[in-house]
Amino acid sequence: MNFELKKPGFSKNRVSGPNAPCPMPHAQCPMPNSRFAPILALMLWSGPVAVAIEPEPILVAQDNSQTAPLLQQEGSLSPGDRTLDDGKLYDSYSFQGRAGQTVTISVESDEFDTYLTLLDADGEKIAENDDSAGNNNSAIVATLPEDGSYEVIVNSYNANGRGKYALEVRPATEADIRRAAADRLYQEAKQLRGQRTPESLRGARDKLEEALLIYRELGDIAGEALTIYSIGTVYFDFKDKQEALSYYNQALPLYRQAGDVSREATALNNVGWVYSFFGEKQEALSYYNRALPLYRQAGDISGEAITLNNIGKAYSDLGEKQEALSYYNRALPLSRQAGDISGEALTLNGIGLLHSNLGNKQKALSYYNRALSLYRQAGDISGEADTLNNIGAVYSFLGEKQEALSYYNQALLLSRQAGDISGEAVTLNSVGLLYSDLGEKQEALSYLNQALPLTRQAGYISGEATTLNDIGLVYSDLGDKQKALSYYNQSLLLSRQAGDISGEAITLSNIGNVYRDLGDQQQALSYLNQALPLAREAGNKEKEATVLHNLGKVHYFLGDRERALSYLSQALLFDRQTGYKAGEAATLNSIGEVEFVLGDKQQALSHYNEALPLSRQAGDKGREAIILNNIGEIEYSLGDPQEALSYLNQSLPLRRQTGDKGGEAKTLGNIAKVKRARGQLEEALNNIEAAIKIIENLRTKIASQELRTSYFAQNQDAYEFYIDLLIELHRQNPDRGYDGRALHASERARARSLLELLEEAGADIRTGVAPELREKERRLQQRINATASRQSELLSGEGDRAEAVNKELANLLRELEEVRGEIRLSSPGYAALTQPQPLQLEEIQKQILDEQTLLLQYSLGEERSYLWAVSKTGIATYELPGREEVEKAARNFRDYLTIPSLRIRGKRAAQIAGALSETILGPVASQLGDGQYDRLLIVSDGALNYIPFAALTIPKAAREAASVPKPLIVDYEIVNLPSASTLEILRRDLRDRLSSAPKTVAILADPVFDAEDDRVAGNAEADVAIEPIEPKEPEQRKPELAIRGVLERAARAAGIEWRRLPGTREEAKAIMALVPPGQRQEMLDFDASQEMAKNPELSQYRILHFATHGFANSENPELSGIVMSLVDENGSPQNGYLRLHDIYNLEFGAELVVLSACQTGLGKEIRGEGLVGLTRGFMYAGAPRVVVSLWSVEDRATAELMAIFYQKMLEENLAPAAALRAAQIEIWQQKEWQNPYYWAAFGLQGEWR
Repeated sequence: MNFELKKPGFSKNRVSGPNAPCPMPHAQCPMPNSRFAPILALMLWSGPVAVAIEPEPILVAQDNSQTAPLLQQEGSLSPGDRTLDDGKLYDSYSFQGRAGQTVTISVESDEFDTYLTLLDADGEKIAENDDSAGNNNSAIVATLPEDGSYEVIVNSYNANGRGKYALEVRPATEADIRRAAADRLYQEAKQLRGQRTPESLRGARDKLEEALLIYRELGDIAGEALTIYSIGTVYFDFKDKQEALSYYNQALPLYRQAGDVSREATALNNVGWVYSFFGEKQEALSYYNRALPLYRQAGDISGEAITLNNIGKAYSDLGEKQEALSYYNRALPLSRQAGDISGEALTLNGIGLLHSNLGNKQKALSYYNRALSLYRQAGDISGEADTLNNIGAVYSFLGEKQEALSYYNQALLLSRQAGDISGEAVTLNSVGLLYSDLGEKQEALSYLNQALPLTRQAGYISGEATTLNDIGLVYSDLGDKQKALSYYNQSLLLSRQAGDISGEAITLSNIGNVYRDLGDQQQALSYLNQALPLAREAGNKEKEATVLHNLGKVHYFLGDRERALSYLSQALLFDRQTGYKAGEAATLNSIGEVEFVLGDKQQALSHYNEALPLSRQAGDKGREAIILNNIGEIEYSLGDPQEALSYLNQSLPLRRQTGDKGGEAKTLGNIAKVKRARGQLEEALNNIEAAIKIIENLRTKIASQELRTSYFAQNQDAYEFYIDLLIELHRQNPDRGYDGRALHASERARARSLLELLEEAGADIRTGVAPELREKERRLQQRINATASRQSELLSGEGDRAEAVNKELANLLRELEEVRGEIRLSSPGYAALTQPQPLQLEEIQKQILDEQTLLLQYSLGEERSYLWAVSKTGIATYELPGREEVEKAARNFRDYLTIPSLRIRGKRAAQIAGALSETILGPVASQLGDGQYDRLLIVSDGALNYIPFAALTIPKAAREAASVPKPLIVDYEIVNLPSASTLEILRRDLRDRLSSAPKTVAILADPVFDAEDDRVAGNAEADVAIEPIEPKEPEQRKPELAIRGVLERAARAAGIEWRRLPGTREEAKAIMALVPPGQRQEMLDFDASQEMAKNPELSQYRILHFATHGFANSENPELSGIVMSLVDENGSPQNGYLRLHDIYNLEFGAELVVLSACQTGLGKEIRGEGLVGLTRGFMYAGAPRVVVSLWSVEDRATAELMAIFYQKMLEENLAPAAALRAAQIEIWQQKEWQNPYYWAAFGLQGEWR
C-alpha cells in the first residue's frame, strides 16, 4: 500500500489509535521516549490512502515546586448578585496565568449544583464544566494559551440555585490531567447519547468504558460510580433491561462507599424506572421507596419530588388512582420549592391524565393547560409535545375531532424536533385513531403503521401493545376479523409483559368483540369476563363502560335480554359521567336493539333517535351508519317501507365510506327486504346477491375454520332470504331457472368449511411452514389429549376442579385453532389453493347423478322450508313447513327410536314415523312410487341430520292404499351427503390416486379399557372362548340376546367407565373369516391401540374397520372420537383416545372407513355447516365413504349387522351402500330385531359407487 501524508485536519472521517509507548526495544525506537499510535484497519478498496496525523492536546503537569494555589475563595450566591442572561445568579473572579501553564479549577458546594466557566482576557470561553464525577461540584483542567489575566465565573446549574461555595485555582497534577481526560470522555459520551442513534449509543458506551478504566486507575470512586451508572443508562436506551439493571446495581455500593447519598438515591430511582418501564410496577415501587428517604437525607427536594411523581405514576398504572393522586399532590409543592419547572409540569400532566382516565375531562384539561405553560417556560419541548397529545386526546374523546387534530399536529412537530421517538409514536397512534373514528380507515392504518416501528425502536412495550391493539381495531372495523385477532393477540402478550392492566382489559374486550361478531358468543363471554375486573382495577371508567357495553351485547346475542339491559344501563351511566358521547351513542343504540327484539319498537326507536345526534356530534360515522340502519329496520317492521328505505339509503354510503363491509352487507340485506315488500323483486335480488358476495368474501379472510363456520352460521338468514326470494321469482317466472338458482344458493349456504377442508386435504399445507409452528400444534394436541383425559376422570367428581379443567380445555382448543389459523396464513400450499365453488344445477346433474339416483335436498327456513328433488334430467321444488315444525317432528321420531320407554310403543312409533314421512317425503311421493330410482341421495338440514331416512316409511301416495307401511330402505339405497358439492371433491380425490391400496381390510376391535381387565398381565384368567359368528343364511340367523346382556357402545352418563364390548371380537372374527390371510390385519386387545390406529401401514388397506366405543362431543367436536386400548399389557395407563384432531393428521389410502361404534355420525350441529364430527375427519384423512352411527348401538345386533354387511361386500361384490342396505333389510326381516333401533343407526356418508 502507498500512504500519502496530509496536513492535520484533512479529513474528519478518520480512524484514530491510542497514544502508547513505543513497543520496540529502546535501541530500535526512532526517537527516545517516542509515543506510538498504532492502527489496525481492513482496507476496503485499492489505491492511495490518506493518513492524517495531528497531535492530541497535551496537558502538562506543573513542576512540583509550583503547587501553590493561584486563587482560593469562599463565597455564596445570594439575592442581589449579578445575573446572567438566563437570570441565574453568578460571581466572577480573576487570576494571573502563564502561557502553557496547566491549571485545575474546582468549585465545591453542598447547597447548590455548581457551574464553572473559564474566560480569557478578551472574554472568550476557554472551558466550562457543570459536573465533576456527577455530583454538585464542578472542575476544569485547562492549559492556558498565553500570559495574562483570566476570569472564572461561578453560577448554579439550576435557575434558582443559591448558597455557599469554595473556589480554588491551582497548578494541575498528573492525576488532575488523567481525571480531566476521563471527564472529557464522559462529556463526549453524554453528547453522543443525546443523539439517540444505535451508532451514537455504541460510541457513548465505548467512551464510558474508556473513562471507567481511568477512574479506576485513579481510585476515583465517585467517578467510577457515575460512569458505571451511565453505562447502565446507555443499556436502558438499548432497551436491554438486564444489562441496565446489572450496571445500576454495580453503581449502588460505590455511591454508598463514596458517601454520595443523592446519587445513590438517583440510582435507586432509575432502577425503579427500569422495572416500571418493563411492566414490573411492584418491583419499581420497592426501589422508589428506598430512594425517597435518601433524597430527604441529602436534602435533595428536586429528587424527592421526582420520586414521589414516579410513585404516583406507578400507582396510577396499577389502577390505584386515589393513592396516585396523593403522591402527585405531595410531589407538586416540592417541585415548585426546588424550582424544577419541568418536574412540576410532569406532575401536573400526570394528574391530568389521572383525571382523564377517571372521566373528569374538563378537570384534566385544566391540569394539562397548566403543565403546557410550564413546559414552554422551561423550554422542554418533549414534555410540551406529550401534553399537547394528551389535550388532543381529550378533545377527540369529546367529539371535537378537528380541535384534537390541531393539537396532535403540534405535538408531532415538537416530538420530531426533540428526537423523542416514543412521543412521536404516541401522537401518530392518536392521529390514527382519530381518522379511524372519522371512518377513514386506510388513513388510520397509515398513521398506525408509522407508529408501530417507532414504538419498537424506542423499546416502548406498552406503546407497542396499544398500537397493535388499535391496528387490530381498524381491521376489525374493516371486517378482516382474522387479521384483527392476530394483532390483538400480539398486543395482549405485550400488555401483560408491560403490566398495563388498562391496555390488557381493552384488548381482551376487543378480542371478545371479534368472537361475538363471528358468532362464538361463549368465547366472547370468556374474554369479556376477564376484561371487566381488569378495567375496574385500572380505575378507567371509560374502558369499564366499554367492557360493560360489550358484555351487554353478548348477552343480547345469547338471548338473555334482561342481563343485557342491566350491563348496558351500567355502561350508559359511566358514558354520561365521563362525557363520552361516542360511547353514549353506542350504548343507547344497543339498548334500542334489545328493546326491538323484546317487541318494544317505539322505545327502541326513541333510543335510536337519541343516539343519532350524539354519534354525529362525536364524529363517529361508523356508529351513525349502524343507527341509521337500525332505524330503517324499525320503520320497515312498523309498516313504513318508504321511510325505512330513506334511512337505509343514508346508512349504505356511510358503511362504504367507513369500510364496514359486514355492515354494508347487513344494510344491503335490509334494503333487499324492503324492496321485496314493495314488489321490486329483481332489485331486491341484486341487493341480496351483493350482500352475499360481501359475506363470502369476508368469510375467506378468516383462517380459523371454526371461526369461519360460526361466522357463516351467523349470516345464514341472508341465504334463507335469498332462497325464499328466488323461489318467489320462480313461481312468477317458472321457465327462467330461478329454481336451479335457489338450489345453488342452498349449496352455497351449506358445508362450505367441509368443502374447503377437503380441498385443503389434497394439498400439504404444512410444508414450508415454520417448524416451531408445527411443533406448537403438536404440543397443543398432546396437552388437549391429556387435559381431556383428566376431564373424563372428573366428570362425576369435584365441581370446582372439573370446572377448572373445562376452562383449561376450552383455552387449549382455542389456542390450537389459532395455531392452525397461523399455519394456514403462513402456508405456501394454502395460499395456492383456490376456494372450491359449490356446484350449480347443471353440474350436479352431470357430475353427481345417474339415471337411478334421485337427490333430495332440504333447506329449513323460519317461515317455510324447501325440498328439491333433482334427477339426472329434471328438478322439482316443494315447499315444506317452517323449521320449528319440521324439527319438532324429527326430534319426536328420533326419541321414539332411541328412548327405550318410547321405543316399545310400536304403534305410536309407527304413527310418528308416518307423520314425519308425510311431512318431508309426502310432496315428492309421485317420484318415489314409480320404481324409477334405486337410490336416494339425502342432503339434510338442521335436526333432519339426526334421523335415519332409512327408517322412514314410504309416503301413502307412493304405495298401494292397503299395503302395510314399510321402511324406505326396502326400496332404496340411502346415501347421506353434507352437500352435493362435497361428493364431487371426494370423487376427484379418489380419481387422483395413483393406485388403490393393495390389501383388503384392517380391523381394530375389542380394546382393553381398564387395568382390571382379565387380559392384563397378572389378573385372574377368566377368559371365555368367543366363537366367531360364521356367515349364515338369513333364515338361520337369530339374535343371541342372552349372551353377555345388552352392551352399548357409549358411556351413557358422566363418570361411567368404558365397558368391554365382547361382541366386537365376534364381529372382527366374522369379518376376518371372509378375507384371505394375506389381505387382512386383525388388531385385538392391546394391539387395538391409538398407536396402531395412527400407523402409516394402515394406508395399505382399502377398508378400515373400528369396532369399539365412540363418543360425540356436541360442544367441542374436536374432542369427539373413538376409544382404543387405555392400558398396556401391564395395566399401565396410556392415551387411547383417537380424537377428531388426531384423525385430521392421519393419511389413509382407504376407500371405506367403518366406525362400528356408537354416535360416530353425530357431532355439533351448526347452522349452515351441518354436523361437525368424526365423518369429516375421516374424509379429510382420505376416506371417500364412511359408515357411521346415529345413536348408541346394541352390541350383538351390530356384530350381526356387520357380519352380513361384509359378506355382501366381499363375497357378493356389492358396493358399500348396496351391501349396507341388504344387511339392514335382513336384520329388519327378523322379528326380534325388526325395530329400527337395531338396524337403522348406521348410514353411509359419501361416495356410493
